[in-house]
Amino acid sequence: MTKLTKNKKLALAKVDPEKQYTLEEAAVLVKETATAKFDSSVDIDVRLGVDPRKANQMVRGVCTLPHGSGKVIRVLVLCTPDKEAEAKEAGADYVGLDEYIEKIKGGWTDVDVIITMPSIMAKVGALGRVLGPRGLMPNPKSGTVTMEIGKAVKEVKAGKIDFKVDKFGIVHTSIGKVSFDAQKIADNAKEFLGVILKLKPSTAKGTYVKSIYLTSTMGPGLRIDAKSIEA
Repeated sequence: MTKLTKNKKLALAKVDPEKQYTLEEAAVLVKETATAKFDSSVDIDVRLGVDPRKANQMVRGVCTLPHGSGKVIRVLVLCTPDKEAEAKEAGADYVGLDEYIEKIKGGWTDVDVIITMPSIMAKVGALGRVLGPRGLMPNPKSGTVTMEIGKAVKEVKAGKIDFKVDKFGIVHTSIGKVSFDAQKIADNAKEFLGVILKLKPSTAKGTYVKSIYLTSTMGPGLRIDAKSIEA
């Protein structure tokens, strides 16, 4: 059994395991209970009452966090030469086509988001075995397959995230850093949960949002009152 550190014990002492917190309360506590020595991420986990095995109950979407994610997002744009200047001006970290396709075939995936054009998807599709398992495959639904390359890059850099429910019915994503003030964490969480609610499948029966937890890297989980969110 892992021995709890002094800081971990102090953090756990501040959390009532029986209580369901408001977003504002949890945003304050998630900062107070962060025990990592680095600027850890603030993560949110939402368990949904859906069956992800059914196509009509798949929950997937995008959300632009009002205060950004706090992460440095490395963006690769795979495009034709006429779009390269637009991508670079928007802030893309890597821009090109064939040379990067060859690098990816060789196992290079040192990026966080890949943006491309519809006409390029035939080439990018061949990279599915490398990009798919890493969640890097561009997708029109997430806005990463588009002719508006510059706009897409700026949105991703500004804090646009994409997410989807996993096979267990849980949506997990990062919505900030513990260095954010509590109000910014709460604002980002509200924006994300608002998108989740809007994406409720018409075929989903019973309780849609079953549980919500806010946590920092290595910190304790804080249960959010799901009913207050839906209200």
